[in-house]
Amino acid sequence: MSSDAPSTSSSWQRAWDDAQPRLAHITESLKSTSSPSERIIRVGQLDAELLDQELAQLLKEPLVKALNSVNSAWKTLFDPELTLLIHLTLYKLSVWNFGASYGAKLQGLRYACPRSNVSSVTASGLPRRTLLLHGTLTLLVPYLRTRLRAHALSHAWPDAPSSDRRRRAWELLTRLESMHSLFGLWNFIAFLWDGRYRTVVDRILDLQLVSAQRFATRDVSYEFMNRQMVWHAFTEFLLFLLPLINARALRRRLSAVYSQLTPSSILPASLRSRMGMSRDGASTPQQPRRGKYWALSLDQCAICAENASTNISFADPANALNTLAAIPSYAAPSVSADNAAPPDTADSDSDSPPPHPINTPYITSCGHVYCYYCVSERMMRAADERSGVGAGGTQWECVRCGEGVTSTDRVEMRADGSDHGSGMEDEMELEYGSEDLEFTDLSGSVGTYSEYSGSGLSE
Repeated sequence: MSSDAPSTSSSWQRAWDDAQPRLAHITESLKSTSSPSERIIRVGQLDAELLDQELAQLLKEPLVKALNSVNSAWKTLFDPELTLLIHLTLYKLSVWNFGASYGAKLQGLRYACPRSNVSSVTASGLPRRTLLLHGTLTLLVPYLRTRLRAHALSHAWPDAPSSDRRRRAWELLTRLESMHSLFGLWNFIAFLWDGRYRTVVDRILDLQLVSAQRFATRDVSYEFMNRQMVWHAFTEFLLFLLPLINARALRRRLSAVYSQLTPSSILPASLRSRMGMSRDGASTPQQPRRGKYWALSLDQCAICAENASTNISFADPANALNTLAAIPSYAAPSVSADNAAPPDTADSDSDSPPPHPINTPYITSCGHVYCYYCVSERMMRAADERSGVGAGGTQWECVRCGEGVTSTDRVEMRADGSDHGSGMEDEMELEYGSEDLEFTDLSGSVGTYSEYSGSGLSE
């Protein structure tokens, strides 16, 4: 067994010694061969160009809107100059300073000039002369071509005689454009083949887009997409939630809370007693509540008057001011505290009808009379939208006294000497003060007209 171990080691040693010349030959051949060229993805270079165009367009839109607000004709007149200014600014802040456009930075690329042996370089490390030629050919030449073409079309160069210099200049311009398009097509095919030069100018100046990092990963970042999806879901949630919020009721609640925030309710009791302030306000007499139309005569419907004051038609601008002037004013008259009740009739001829007569009168829980249709529509709207007063905002606020209306009764009309009890004894009770309001309960009182078709409503 011991004699077998030295023989095995000696055989391994002889094999290693025999392989030394071949290993040395392989090492020398690897040193003489050049390293493989760096491969840049073609789609990344094309995406960089598209990102640069989108960035320039985003910066151009607010400037165009600003010019339109000053003078709408400036956008057409100075559109090429505005585009040139944006591109020059972006070129100076990106390619000139850092050797890569903003789109190339997002793709992890930068410009490189393999045969640059000059001493005059910019902050990006690229030759100054190369960048000047690159900027001139990519920015100034397209601007001059756009201006020359616009000038030629405005002066009818294509319609000039064939012997005219303008016609020959136009034909030369079209030939140059055709040649440039042909060279661009040939360069694009070559770019798809080797992926080295993206444009004709890059091929002429020997500028290549290379990777900004030696070891770059090809992982796609979905951070922007995730952020976009989050904002989209948030906006969809707001569009679903906002219609469910009753802004009118919320505004009323906030105004009610704000009205209760008085100094007497905020300050502590000891400080109020020192300052001579009372919390309940017993020292000051309680003023009666008054609504917007408290001074309107009692033989008129205040809701009809309010509707007439808001139903202004602006279809005819010439009659809009006349309509406003025709609306009566119900300013409060100068009355004393003892005589604060509104007049029974309007201050007009007793033979003429009132401007807003009460049709099918109903009296509210606060003691004011309105038209049946007017008061029922207001009460149902307040209960539906919860935009009134009281518990939950379900009570309609009377426009005469400002109190919440909890119920309405039909006004009984009695006549002496004849029997009018066929349909005039009907009464209606509306309860709007409860939170558990069901409009089906109102169908038999407010919303059903068949009950009164043969009695008072038919009249």
